[in-house]
Amino acid sequence: MAVICRQCVVGGRVQGVFYRATAAQRARELNITGHALNRPDGKVDVLACGEAEAVNAFVEWLWTGSSASRVTSVEVTEIDLPEAQRPSAFRTG
Repeated sequence: MAVICRQCVVGGRVQGVFYRATAAQRARELNITGHALNRPDGKVDVLACGEAEAVNAFVEWLWTGSSASRVTSVEVTEIDLPEAQRPSAFRTG
């Protein structure tokens, strides 16, 4: 199966509300690799790599987030990462 990658910037109430931890849990359930990282501007950067169906489901899920989050925007960019540059797991930071 082909692997795709999406870079997402998630806005709203997404820091300090377990958004990244919940995203990591969901990513692992879908066999997605990548990361969820806080940005200084209060948004969260999310990289998602995996099978197209799983990545698309994960990107859609980003609008849901944790029970305490309130997502107001998800900006999605298609990126082409060579296999050697793709992450092997999903991490938060």
